Amino acid sequence: MTTKREYRDDYDDETLYIPGPTEVRDDVIEAMARPMFGHRMDRMTDLYTTIVEDTKEFLGTDNEVVILTASGTEFWEASTLNLVDENILVPTCGSFSERHANVAERLGKDVDRLEYEWGEAVKPEDIRERLESSDKHYDVVATVMNESSTGVRNPIEEIGDVVSDYPDTYFVVDAVSALGGDYVDIDAHGIDVIFASSQKAFAMPPGLAVCVVSDDAYDREVEKGTSSWYGGFRRTIDYYDRKGQTHSTPAIPIMLAYRKQMKHMLEEGHHARDERHREMTEYVHEWAGDHFAMFPEEGYESQTVACIENTRGIDVAETIETVSEEYDMAFSNGYGSQLGEETFRIGHMGEHTVESVKELTDAIEDVAGL
Repeated sequence: MTTKREYRDDYDDETLYIPGPTEVRDDVIEAMARPMFGHRMDRMTDLYTTIVEDTKEFLGTDNEVVILTASGTEFWEASTLNLVDENILVPTCGSFSERHANVAERLGKDVDRLEYEWGEAVKPEDIRERLESSDKHYDVVATVMNESSTGVRNPIEEIGDVVSDYPDTYFVVDAVSALGGDYVDIDAHGIDVIFASSQKAFAMPPGLAVCVVSDDAYDREVEKGTSSWYGGFRRTIDYYDRKGQTHSTPAIPIMLAYRKQMKHMLEEGHHARDERHREMTEYVHEWAGDHFAMFPEEGYESQTVACIENTRGIDVAETIETVSEEYDMAFSNGYGSQLGEETFRIGHMGEHTVESVKELTDAIEDVAGL
């Protein structure tokens, strides 16, 4: 039985290099400390329409944007309820894609997995072959963009191009740990639903789920007739069109933080933000190659989370603990029992730079004696 552990006021602050949450700017944190106001006031309309339209501008999409108080996990469930009558195809290549499949099963859907070894990436030609050869009609193909358990970045653009050849099958992308730090042209590749969480590459406090919805996905939900109540596309988008607000009470302070951070993101620009993440990726991969090895399949490495194979057999748990104690920095072990000591992970996302990531790798070198 879990017992109470009293929260204190004297914790050491650590710089976060985990796969999320990540570091948040001081002015973004400060934006949350504003007097409260009502979620049906005109002020709320100003706030919510600002963050929705700024998000559209940043992502360069003409599709609808929904921002709800939730984790990105909400849209695993909502997109399944909104779009799937019976059959869904889920390529699995790690923990989070497997969890997406589990969610659909718990919702009573018929789930077919296209299974890959952990560390391998989903291949567009395999998706095409399954769609061509199956005797089932799949309502949805659901793919994770950034499998943060293994550090794999799946080629969702090419997969989207394949699924676009099947107009009655909708393409859903979990981009929870990538969107905002890894550029994707959403509209150009037939992505019907793509969603993320605020605490990852957006570099905001946790608590908001961001979802981009195509007109086709909206129409599919309307035609289907049943959907998620909280995350229903029709319910959220229609309410926004009528009122410029959310249908249920939102986490207003986090939306104030979102407004502040999205202004920073617009100032930097989507392509420039993408390039900064590429530079961090190149640095970490070079460092890992000098001391260890990258775990993901070559050519499919994540741009926001490095999963590094522990080829030197260092004590990962002890290294993490010592780096935390001596340097006030936090990075992550491998995900779950399968990869716990076999890999470790560095989140290089959000507001980090090559210089800040180098501070962590220097600390790891010192503690592990590299």
